[in-house]
Amino acid sequence: MSKFPNQLALVSVVGVSAIALAVGLSERAAHKAELAAHDAEMAAAHHAEATAESVVEHAAEEETATAEVADAAAPAGEDTELADAGMSAAEEAPAAEAAPVAVTAAAVDGATDMLDGAGDTGRMAGDDSAAPMGPFGLGRPALPEEVAAWDVDILPDGTGLPAGEGDVWTGEEVFADNCAVCHGDFAEGVDNWPKLAGGMDTLDHEDPLKTVGSYWPYLSTVFDYVRRSMPFGAAQTMSDDDVYAITAYILYSNDLVDDDFVLSKETFFDVEMPNAGGFIIDDRAETELPLFSQEPCMENCKESVEITKHVLFKDPIPVEEGEEEAAAEPAPALEATETAAVQAPADEAPAEEVAAEEEAPVAAEEAAVPQEAIDPELVAAGERVFKKCKACHQVGESAKNKVGPILNGVVGRSVGTGADFKYSKVMVEAGSGGMVWDDATLAGYLEAPKKFLKGNKMAFAGLKKEADTAAIIAFLKAHP
Repeated sequence: MSKFPNQLALVSVVGVSAIALAVGLSERAAHKAELAAHDAEMAAAHHAEATAESVVEHAAEEETATAEVADAAAPAGEDTELADAGMSAAEEAPAAEAAPVAVTAAAVDGATDMLDGAGDTGRMAGDDSAAPMGPFGLGRPALPEEVAAWDVDILPDGTGLPAGEGDVWTGEEVFADNCAVCHGDFAEGVDNWPKLAGGMDTLDHEDPLKTVGSYWPYLSTVFDYVRRSMPFGAAQTMSDDDVYAITAYILYSNDLVDDDFVLSKETFFDVEMPNAGGFIIDDRAETELPLFSQEPCMENCKESVEITKHVLFKDPIPVEEGEEEAAAEPAPALEATETAAVQAPADEAPAEEVAAEEEAPVAAEEAAVPQEAIDPELVAAGERVFKKCKACHQVGESAKNKVGPILNGVVGRSVGTGADFKYSKVMVEAGSGGMVWDDATLAGYLEAPKKFLKGNKMAFAGLKKEADTAAIIAFLKAHP
């Protein structure tokens, strides 16, 4: 009887140790199973089964060891109930702890995502009833209100323009508060931030300045970009009225509108961007691709190819038969007459004829003066230079008023008096004061429009070469 307490203590210690060992093994197996489940679904299931079997085997081994220790420590017939109780606890512990290993669900990102391929990633987190979308079970159709939140684009034809309005002076204040830190108070740009104004007539330069006034073809692009992406760091926080006002101020900074202009949905298309005609629609897929992608014609081909003439490199124009003989013929009668008149002795002709011959070249030169003013070559050169003006002005029979007036008959006309065009106050006052578009006035104005008539609306920076100015004037004279 004196050994009973010691035997009881030994059995208790052995039983507790066996339970603790079984619990530790079970926790480690469960942890490994959870990690494997995150790596791959099939690997997780396989690892869970292997771990479960391993736990059972280890538990069985520990159970056997515990029974052997209990049998060795307890005398035959004594404390059998206590030993059985210890073994029963050892049996129940592994089974209870190993149960989570076989579960195929895990907490992912705080949601109960299933790991068997039917996860909740098809909808919102935590909704395990959702069916997977697509082959990977990701994504869902956008809700109508979500689409509407992003569907804010403005098309060139005005589609999508919201209600509202904004004037230039309000735009200056809003621009100063939200945009000037990057783009400058006058849209001139700060450091490497983009310039929004200026750059007129620089698109054909080696380093053109592309701004809203010089490059952008549609005003809708300006409004859309400001509304969608500005101000930097706080996109889509401004009201539609503020966006209208900022856009109006940018137009004013590019001398495209007056300071009293109010931009709204109704006045949006009163402004024509200077480079509106500088872009073309890429229709090569419809016009060129069919020509090069169709089957080649292999019918009705020429049977033979013969060389009919040779062309020298120095004279690429072929010489036809008979042209050589024509070249050897004497000069026209006019040239022969002029030669005879020069070689004839002076005393053989009457004095009146000699005087008439001497006066004839002078009269011819005087008569040629008006023709020199519209010299065809100078007019052709002016037509090339006029391409810089075509964004705002037109000439010819089908000409129409655009941003600027029609220039037919402008030479000799009073300033600011073109038909059906609204001129600025400066132009009207200059014309009322007697200013006429003669050669000198046109030359001074074309060189520096803003300086020549301060306050006028013309955004063109001016022609830098006198030859270009003379060519433009000749071109305008050719369109009375």
